[in-house]
Amino acid sequence: MEILLWWLPPAAVTVIAMLWVSWLGRARDVSPDRSEAAQERFAAAILRELPSEVTSRVSAPRPLRERSTGIAVRPSQKPIEPPSESSGAA
Repeated sequence: MEILLWWLPPAAVTVIAMLWVSWLGRARDVSPDRSEAAQERFAAAILRELPSEVTSRVSAPRPLRERSTGIAVRPSQKPIEPPSESSGAA
């Protein structure tokens, strides 16, 4: 019977964890806030001017990307050039 007392703390922790998880997963109202105040905050945020660093970054020209060949080449590896015929032994 004494061995059952060793099972009491893990069983209590398990029950508490089950209750906590069931409380976290409860059904809640997740509908969007459609109040008048929320709509006014949204309108104010949309009409606000963007900072100049954001607008300059958006309007800056983007660098052209190199076309992918589908072959992965590590940039640290240099291509191997075939030996030229002028350096050969005569």
